[in-house]
Amino acid sequence: MFLKPILAMHIPDGFLTAPVAVVGWLAMVVLVGLALRQARAQLGDRQIPLMGVLAAFVFAAQMINFPVAGGTSGHLIGGTLVAVLVGPWAAVLVMTTVVAVQALLFQDGGLLALGFNVFNMGILAAFSGYAVYLWAHKALGSRHNTPLIAAGLGAWVSVELAAIATSLELAISGTSPLDVALPAMASVHALIGIGEALITVGALAFIRQARPDLLGAPSPAAVRQSTLIAAGLAIALAIAFVSPLADPNPDGLERVAEDKAFIDKAEEPAYEILPDYTIPFIDDETLTTIVAGVIGVLIVAGIGFGVPRLARQTAPESARQP
Repeated sequence: MFLKPILAMHIPDGFLTAPVAVVGWLAMVVLVGLALRQARAQLGDRQIPLMGVLAAFVFAAQMINFPVAGGTSGHLIGGTLVAVLVGPWAAVLVMTTVVAVQALLFQDGGLLALGFNVFNMGILAAFSGYAVYLWAHKALGSRHNTPLIAAGLGAWVSVELAAIATSLELAISGTSPLDVALPAMASVHALIGIGEALITVGALAFIRQARPDLLGAPSPAAVRQSTLIAAGLAIALAIAFVSPLADPNPDGLERVAEDKAFIDKAEEPAYEILPDYTIPFIDDETLTTIVAGVIGVLIVAGIGFGVPRLARQTAPESARQP
C-alpha cells in the first residue's frame, strides 16, 4: 500500500508481473549502459557539475506535489528540463540517479518495478520531451521565447507518454484493462502535464536570465563552476525545506488505482530505510520530511556528480571533451 502520496507515476511492486518487471530491468540496464557509453565521449567539464545540480533539483522538486482537479495532485518529472540543459543521454543518467535513490533509500516505487519506473520517467520522458523540443524549436523559428515554448510543449508530451506507457505495462500485467487504465491515466496526467510544462518553462526562464550560456546564448560574464554548484544546491535544499507544504492528495497513479479498484495489489516494500521520506526516529512530521529531503538532495547530488565524472575519466583521452 502507498503510505503517503508523494511522487506520481512511481509503480509499486505488485502492479507488474515478474516477467513484465524483468523486461523493464533489461531495458533499463541496456539503455543506461548506452547512456554511460555516450557520457564518456560527450560530457565536458561544464556538464558534469550541472548534472549533479540538476539531480538535486529534480529530486527536491519531485517532493512538491501541486493540486490538480478532483482531489488529485501531481509533481514535476523533470526529464525534459534536464534533457534541454545537458542532452538526452546525460538526462538518462540524472533521472536514473533520482528514481533509483527514491526506490532504494526511500522505498518510493518497487524494486522489481524499478526498471520500468526508470524507463518511463527517466528514459522515455527525457527522449520524447527532447525530441518534441527540437521539433517545436525548428517549427517555431528563432523567436525570443521559442526555446521556452518548445520546452513547455515537450514537457507536456513527455508526461502523457510516460502515463500511456504505464497504462500499457499495467494492462500487460493484468492489473487493469487497457480500456480502463489508459483513459484514466491519460486524462489525469494531461492536467499534471500542464503543471510540468509551467515548472519547466519557469525554470528555464530563470536559467536564461542567470546563465544564458546553458541554453546556447552568449553569456555577458563568466560564472565560476563553484558558484553554479553552490547556487544550485542552495535552491534544491530550499525546496526540500518547504516540501512539507506539498499537496497531500493522492497522486495521478494512486488516484487511478483507487478509483479503478486495483490499489490493493500494491505490495509493502521488502525493507525500510527512510520509508516514505521520513526519518524513523524523528516523530515530528514536518521535521522528519525536511531532514529526509535534505539527505536525499545531498545523496543524489553526489551520485549525479560522481557517476558522469567517473565515466568520463574511464574514457580514452582522445574521446574526452574539454
